[in-house]
Amino acid sequence: MTAVHCAMEALSRCRRCRAMVAGMPMEERAEDPVMQFEAIETARLRLRPPVTADAEAIFNAYAGDPDVTRYLSWPTHRDIDATLAFIGFSEQQWRRWPVGPLLIERRDGGDLIGSSGIDFETDYRAATGYVLRADAWGQGYASEALAAMVALARQLGLWRLEAICHVEHGASARVLHKAGFSREGVLRAHTRFPNLGTHDPQDVLLFALLPKEMSPATPRPTPAA
Repeated sequence: MTAVHCAMEALSRCRRCRAMVAGMPMEERAEDPVMQFEAIETARLRLRPPVTADAEAIFNAYAGDPDVTRYLSWPTHRDIDATLAFIGFSEQQWRRWPVGPLLIERRDGGDLIGSSGIDFETDYRAATGYVLRADAWGQGYASEALAAMVALARQLGLWRLEAICHVEHGASARVLHKAGFSREGVLRAHTRFPNLGTHDPQDVLLFALLPKEMSPATPRPTPAA
């Protein structure tokens, strides 16, 4: 079963997502949105919302690693308190929107290797991305997680899904292309990357796709990332 089909199957069992698609008011969908969301499983991965008990694993796996966070728009976590603050932010997002941040685990063994998710900007437009711990790079996990996010966006009825990456981060650009995103241009002086040692906003590549126009087809073939 492909990542797209696995994601759609999981969403069909998720009461919270069915309610969102049906247009039910947010407060009626679920009292505890994190608990209501059923994990998405792909061929090799499991994606689920973060909880407080994950803080140490998140910090150790990727959030506290300066090499992993180099091209991210949030600062490398210096301590567990920073990771707990992220989990608090995540809980707020899950209460406000139908989906929020998601942790990425290997199905075989259950170890945490990164995170992804959907960041809503409006009820019809959102952004996505990913981060993986260093020893999970180059094995196709990023492409697999993004394929699941595209399927999730389609199931939620989003019209537009965006992603950005630093202009020098070629690996991320290739992953986004493989997942079906089209490069729409360069946004000049758009985003601060606090781990690059400068406060100046940096140029980024803008990628986007229209989930409603996509079918669950095989993503574009490019080298694994």
